[in-house]
Amino acid sequence: MIKEFKELLNKHSKVTILTHRNADADTLGTALGIYEILKNEGKHVEVCNPDKKLPIHLDFLPHFARIKNQMNFDNGLVISCDAGSVDLLEFDVSTRDIINIDHHESNNRFGILNIVDFSAVSSSQVAYRFLKNEFTITKNSATCFYVGMVTDTQNFTTLNVTDETFDIASNLLALGVNLTKVNRNLTQRKSLASLRILASTLETLELYEDAQLSSMVVTKEKMLEAGASTLDLLGIIDYGISLSTVRIALIVMVFEDKLKVSMRSDDVDVSKLAIHFGGGGHKLAAGFLVEIQDINMLLEQIKKEIKKRGLLDEL
Repeated sequence: MIKEFKELLNKHSKVTILTHRNADADTLGTALGIYEILKNEGKHVEVCNPDKKLPIHLDFLPHFARIKNQMNFDNGLVISCDAGSVDLLEFDVSTRDIINIDHHESNNRFGILNIVDFSAVSSSQVAYRFLKNEFTITKNSATCFYVGMVTDTQNFTTLNVTDETFDIASNLLALGVNLTKVNRNLTQRKSLASLRILASTLETLELYEDAQLSSMVVTKEKMLEAGASTLDLLGIIDYGISLSTVRIALIVMVFEDKLKVSMRSDDVDVSKLAIHFGGGGHKLAAGFLVEIQDINMLLEQIKKEIKKRGLLDEL
Protein backbone atom coordinates (compact mmCIF):
# COMPACT_ATOMS: atom_id res chain seq x y z
CA MET A 1 0.00 0.00 0.00
CA ILE A 2 2.93 2.35 0.49
CA LYS A 3 3.28 2.56 -3.29
CA GLU A 4 -0.35 3.73 -3.63
CA PHE A 5 0.21 6.20 -0.78
CA LYS A 6 3.17 7.77 -2.54
CA GLU A 7 1.31 7.86 -5.85
CA LEU A 8 -1.56 9.76 -4.22
CA LEU A 9 0.89 12.21 -2.64
CA ASN A 10 2.52 12.81 -6.01
CA LYS A 11 -0.86 13.22 -7.71
CA HIS A 12 -1.93 16.09 -5.42
CA SER A 13 -0.11 19.34 -4.71
CA LYS A 14 -2.06 19.95 -1.49
CA VAL A 15 -2.94 17.71 1.46
CA THR A 16 -5.67 18.26 4.04
CA ILE A 17 -5.29 16.18 7.20
CA LEU A 18 -8.59 15.77 9.07
CA THR A 19 -9.23 14.78 12.68
CA HIS A 20 -12.53 13.59 14.11
CA ARG A 21 -15.01 15.63 16.14
CA ASN A 22 -14.60 15.57 19.93
CA ALA A 23 -10.89 15.32 19.26
CA ASP A 24 -8.69 13.14 21.46
CA ALA A 25 -4.95 12.64 21.66
CA ASP A 26 -4.87 9.82 19.12
CA THR A 27 -6.63 11.65 16.30
CA LEU A 28 -4.55 14.80 16.93
CA GLY A 29 -1.29 12.95 17.54
CA THR A 30 -1.70 10.90 14.36
CA ALA A 31 -2.53 14.00 12.30
CA LEU A 32 0.26 16.17 13.67
CA GLY A 33 2.81 13.39 13.31
CA ILE A 34 1.88 12.99 9.65
CA TYR A 35 1.83 16.77 9.21
CA GLU A 36 5.46 16.97 10.32
CA ILE A 37 6.47 14.19 7.93
CA LEU A 38 4.72 15.68 4.91
CA LYS A 39 5.94 19.22 5.60
CA ASN A 40 9.48 17.87 5.65
CA GLU A 41 8.73 16.31 2.26
CA GLY A 42 7.90 19.77 0.92
CA LYS A 43 4.15 19.25 0.67
CA HIS A 44 1.53 21.98 1.17
CA VAL A 45 -0.34 20.67 4.21
CA GLU A 46 -3.15 21.80 6.50
CA VAL A 47 -4.60 20.13 9.61
CA CYS A 48 -8.29 20.68 10.40
CA ASN A 49 -10.79 19.77 13.12
CA PRO A 50 -14.46 20.83 13.38
CA ASP A 51 -14.47 21.46 17.15
CA LYS A 52 -14.69 25.01 18.49
CA LYS A 53 -12.30 24.05 21.30
CA LEU A 54 -9.52 21.49 21.44
CA PRO A 55 -8.11 19.77 24.56
CA ILE A 56 -5.87 22.44 26.04
CA HIS A 57 -3.63 19.91 27.80
CA LEU A 58 -2.50 18.72 24.36
CA ASP A 59 -1.23 22.14 23.29
CA PHE A 60 2.34 20.94 23.89
CA LEU A 61 2.13 18.72 20.81
CA PRO A 62 4.33 19.97 17.96
CA HIS A 63 2.32 22.06 15.43
CA PHE A 64 -0.78 22.12 17.68
CA ALA A 65 -1.24 25.83 16.89
CA ARG A 66 -1.52 24.93 13.19
CA ILE A 67 -4.84 23.13 13.66
CA LYS A 68 -7.74 25.03 12.04
CA ASN A 69 -11.50 24.53 12.29
CA GLN A 70 -12.08 25.08 8.59
CA MET A 71 -10.57 23.73 5.39
CA ASN A 72 -8.80 26.28 3.20
CA PHE A 73 -7.77 23.86 0.45
CA ASP A 74 -10.77 23.39 -1.83
CA ASN A 75 -9.12 20.48 -3.59
CA GLY A 76 -6.29 18.06 -3.00
CA LEU A 77 -5.75 14.87 -1.07
CA VAL A 78 -7.49 14.21 2.26
CA ILE A 79 -5.92 12.09 5.00
CA SER A 80 -8.42 11.04 7.68
CA CYS A 81 -6.98 10.17 11.09
CA ASP A 82 -8.69 7.86 13.61
CA ALA A 83 -12.24 8.23 12.20
CA GLY A 84 -14.37 5.10 11.85
CA SER A 85 -16.72 6.80 9.37
CA VAL A 86 -16.54 9.90 7.19
CA ASP A 87 -19.36 11.69 9.03
CA LEU A 88 -17.13 11.95 12.13
CA LEU A 89 -14.95 14.40 10.20
CA GLU A 90 -17.84 16.87 9.77
CA PHE A 91 -16.34 18.34 6.59
CA ASP A 92 -17.62 17.86 3.05
CA VAL A 93 -15.03 15.63 1.40
CA SER A 94 -17.40 13.93 -1.04
CA THR A 95 -15.37 14.99 -4.09
CA ARG A 96 -11.92 14.35 -2.63
CA ASP A 97 -9.51 11.41 -2.71
CA ILE A 98 -9.32 10.13 0.88
CA ILE A 99 -6.64 8.12 2.63
CA ASN A 100 -8.26 6.52 5.67
CA ILE A 101 -5.89 5.76 8.59
CA ASP A 102 -7.58 4.06 11.52
CA HIS A 103 -7.65 1.14 13.96
CA HIS A 104 -11.36 0.85 14.84
CA GLU A 105 -13.04 -2.46 14.07
CA SER A 106 -16.18 -0.53 13.10
CA ASN A 107 -14.35 1.41 10.35
CA ASN A 108 -16.41 1.28 7.15
CA ARG A 109 -13.51 1.67 4.70
CA PHE A 110 -14.58 5.00 3.22
CA GLY A 111 -11.24 5.87 1.65
CA ILE A 112 -9.77 5.38 -1.80
CA LEU A 113 -6.88 3.92 0.22
CA ASN A 114 -7.70 2.31 3.58
CA ILE A 115 -4.80 1.86 5.97
CA VAL A 116 -6.83 0.23 8.73
CA ASP A 117 -5.42 -2.23 11.25
CA PHE A 118 -7.75 -3.56 13.95
CA SER A 119 -4.84 -5.13 15.84
CA ALA A 120 -3.14 -1.78 16.46
CA VAL A 121 -3.62 -0.07 19.82
CA SER A 122 -4.00 3.35 18.20
CA SER A 123 -4.17 5.07 14.84
CA SER A 124 -0.84 6.67 15.63
CA GLN A 125 0.67 3.19 15.79
CA VAL A 126 -0.88 2.40 12.39
CA ALA A 127 0.61 5.58 10.92
CA TYR A 128 4.07 5.04 12.40
CA ARG A 129 4.27 1.41 11.35
CA PHE A 130 3.12 2.29 7.83
CA LEU A 131 5.45 5.26 7.29
CA LYS A 132 8.62 4.49 9.24
CA ASN A 133 10.48 2.59 6.51
CA GLU A 134 9.83 5.10 3.70
CA PHE A 135 9.84 8.46 5.48
CA THR A 136 11.98 10.14 8.13
CA ILE A 137 10.42 10.01 11.60
CA THR A 138 11.62 13.09 13.49
CA LYS A 139 11.51 13.82 17.22
CA ASN A 140 8.36 15.90 16.62
CA SER A 141 6.58 13.10 14.79
CA ALA A 142 7.72 10.58 17.38
CA THR A 143 6.28 12.75 20.17
CA CYS A 144 2.92 12.98 18.43
CA PHE A 145 2.73 9.25 17.70
CA TYR A 146 3.84 8.32 21.22
CA VAL A 147 1.17 10.52 22.82
CA GLY A 148 -1.49 8.87 20.63
CA MET A 149 -0.33 5.43 21.75
CA VAL A 150 0.04 6.13 25.46
CA THR A 151 -3.39 7.76 25.74
CA ASP A 152 -5.35 5.24 23.68
CA THR A 153 -3.89 2.41 25.78
CA GLN A 154 -4.50 4.27 29.06
CA ASN A 155 -0.79 4.22 29.84
CA PHE A 156 -0.28 0.79 28.24
CA THR A 157 -2.84 -0.96 30.47
CA THR A 158 -5.47 -2.08 27.93
CA LEU A 159 -5.72 -5.73 26.94
CA ASN A 160 -4.69 -5.12 23.33
CA VAL A 161 -1.18 -4.07 24.39
CA THR A 162 1.45 -6.50 23.07
CA ASP A 163 5.22 -6.86 22.97
CA GLU A 164 5.17 -4.90 19.70
CA THR A 165 3.42 -2.00 21.45
CA PHE A 166 6.35 -1.59 23.82
CA ASP A 167 8.88 -2.12 21.02
CA ILE A 168 7.32 0.75 19.05
CA ALA A 169 7.07 2.95 22.14
CA SER A 170 10.74 2.28 22.84
CA ASN A 171 11.67 3.17 19.25
CA LEU A 172 9.74 6.44 19.51
CA LEU A 173 11.32 7.35 22.83
CA ALA A 174 14.74 6.67 21.32
CA LEU A 175 14.04 9.43 18.79
CA GLY A 176 14.09 12.00 21.58
CA VAL A 177 10.58 12.16 23.03
CA ASN A 178 10.66 14.21 26.24
CA LEU A 179 8.90 11.73 28.52
CA THR A 180 8.83 14.09 31.51
CA LYS A 181 7.12 16.80 29.47
CA VAL A 182 4.62 14.33 27.98
CA ASN A 183 3.68 12.83 31.36
CA ARG A 184 3.34 16.23 33.04
CA ASN A 185 1.01 17.55 30.34
CA LEU A 186 -1.12 14.41 30.22
CA THR A 187 -1.57 14.01 33.98
CA GLN A 188 -1.11 17.38 35.70
CA ARG A 189 -3.09 19.91 33.70
CA LYS A 190 -6.63 19.53 34.98
CA SER A 191 -9.06 22.45 34.99
CA LEU A 192 -11.05 23.42 38.09
CA ALA A 193 -14.22 22.79 36.07
CA SER A 194 -13.12 19.21 35.39
CA LEU A 195 -12.79 18.53 39.13
CA ARG A 196 -16.19 20.06 39.81
CA ILE A 197 -17.96 18.02 37.14
CA LEU A 198 -16.12 14.89 38.31
CA ALA A 199 -17.44 15.38 41.85
CA SER A 200 -21.05 15.87 40.74
CA THR A 201 -20.89 12.96 38.28
CA LEU A 202 -19.55 10.53 40.89
CA GLU A 203 -22.63 11.32 42.98
CA THR A 204 -24.76 9.71 40.23
CA LEU A 205 -22.80 6.42 40.29
CA GLU A 206 -25.09 3.38 40.34
CA LEU A 207 -24.22 -0.35 40.37
CA TYR A 208 -26.20 -3.23 38.87
CA GLU A 209 -25.85 -6.95 38.19
CA ASP A 210 -24.04 -7.78 41.42
CA ALA A 211 -21.92 -4.64 40.98
CA GLN A 212 -20.56 -5.85 37.62
CA LEU A 213 -22.17 -2.93 35.75
CA SER A 214 -21.85 0.74 36.66
CA SER A 215 -23.49 3.85 35.29
CA MET A 216 -23.02 7.59 35.70
CA VAL A 217 -24.94 10.55 34.28
CA VAL A 218 -23.78 14.02 33.28
CA THR A 219 -26.59 16.57 32.85
CA LYS A 220 -26.58 19.97 31.15
CA GLU A 221 -27.47 21.57 34.47
CA LYS A 222 -24.44 20.09 36.22
CA MET A 223 -22.22 21.12 33.32
CA LEU A 224 -23.39 24.72 33.61
CA GLU A 225 -23.06 24.67 37.38
CA ALA A 226 -19.46 23.47 37.10
CA GLY A 227 -18.64 25.79 34.22
CA ALA A 228 -17.51 22.69 32.33
CA SER A 229 -17.22 21.83 28.65
CA THR A 230 -17.20 18.41 27.03
CA LEU A 231 -13.40 18.50 27.20
CA ASP A 232 -13.66 18.43 31.00
CA LEU A 233 -15.40 15.04 30.82
CA LEU A 234 -12.35 13.22 29.51
CA GLY A 235 -11.42 10.30 31.74
CA ILE A 236 -14.46 10.40 34.05
CA ILE A 237 -15.73 7.03 32.84
CA ASP A 238 -12.47 5.46 34.00
CA TYR A 239 -13.65 5.94 37.59
CA GLY A 240 -16.58 3.63 36.89
CA ILE A 241 -14.44 0.85 35.47
CA SER A 242 -11.83 1.26 38.22
CA LEU A 243 -14.13 -0.38 40.80
CA SER A 244 -12.88 -3.89 41.53
CA THR A 245 -16.15 -5.68 40.71
CA VAL A 246 -17.18 -3.65 37.65
CA ARG A 247 -16.73 -5.26 34.23
CA ILE A 248 -18.74 -2.77 32.14
CA ALA A 249 -18.95 0.96 32.88
CA LEU A 250 -21.45 3.33 31.26
CA ILE A 251 -21.65 7.10 31.28
CA VAL A 252 -24.59 9.00 29.78
CA MET A 253 -23.93 12.59 28.76
CA VAL A 254 -26.79 14.96 27.96
CA PHE A 255 -26.23 17.41 25.11
CA GLU A 256 -28.64 19.88 23.49
CA ASP A 257 -30.38 17.41 21.21
CA LYS A 258 -28.62 14.10 21.86
CA LEU A 259 -27.62 11.65 24.54
CA LYS A 260 -24.10 10.27 24.26
CA VAL A 261 -23.37 6.93 25.88
CA SER A 262 -19.78 5.83 26.39
CA MET A 263 -18.84 2.31 27.47
CA ARG A 264 -15.67 0.85 28.94
CA SER A 265 -14.64 -2.65 29.93
CA ASP A 266 -11.55 -4.54 30.95
CA ASP A 267 -12.59 -7.90 29.54
CA VAL A 268 -15.96 -7.65 27.73
CA ASP A 269 -16.40 -6.76 24.05
CA VAL A 270 -18.68 -3.70 24.18
CA SER A 271 -18.18 -2.69 20.54
CA LYS A 272 -21.00 -4.89 19.24
CA LEU A 273 -23.27 -3.55 21.98
CA ALA A 274 -22.52 -0.02 20.77
CA ILE A 275 -23.09 -1.04 17.15
CA HIS A 276 -26.52 -2.42 18.15
CA PHE A 277 -27.47 1.09 19.32
CA GLY A 278 -26.09 2.74 16.19
CA GLY A 279 -22.56 3.49 17.35
CA GLY A 280 -19.20 1.74 17.32
CA GLY A 281 -15.67 1.84 18.64
CA HIS A 282 -13.12 -0.51 20.13
CA LYS A 283 -13.80 -3.85 21.81
CA LEU A 284 -13.14 -2.37 25.24
CA ALA A 285 -14.09 1.27 24.60
CA ALA A 286 -17.13 2.15 22.50
CA GLY A 287 -20.19 4.39 22.43
CA PHE A 288 -23.20 5.75 20.58
CA LEU A 289 -25.49 8.77 20.18
CA VAL A 290 -29.30 8.70 20.44
CA GLU A 291 -32.07 11.25 20.41
CA ILE A 292 -33.01 12.87 23.73
CA GLN A 293 -35.13 10.46 25.78
CA ASP A 294 -35.71 9.29 29.34
CA ILE A 295 -32.29 8.32 30.67
CA ASN A 296 -33.59 5.62 33.02
CA MET A 297 -35.47 3.97 30.16
CA LEU A 298 -32.35 4.08 28.01
CA LEU A 299 -30.28 2.48 30.77
CA GLU A 300 -32.92 -0.25 31.10
CA GLN A 301 -32.68 -0.93 27.35
CA ILE A 302 -28.91 -1.21 27.61
CA LYS A 303 -29.11 -3.52 30.63
CA LYS A 304 -31.61 -5.76 28.85
CA GLU A 305 -29.34 -5.98 25.81
CA ILE A 306 -26.37 -6.83 28.02
CA LYS A 307 -28.40 -9.64 29.62
CA LYS A 308 -29.67 -10.84 26.24
CA ARG A 309 -26.12 -11.08 24.92
CA GLY A 310 -24.85 -12.69 28.13
CA LEU A 311 -21.98 -10.22 28.28
CA LEU A 312 -21.62 -10.46 32.04
CA ASP A 313 -21.81 -14.26 31.91
CA GLU A 314 -18.51 -14.41 30.03
CA LEU A 315 -15.42 -15.24 32.03
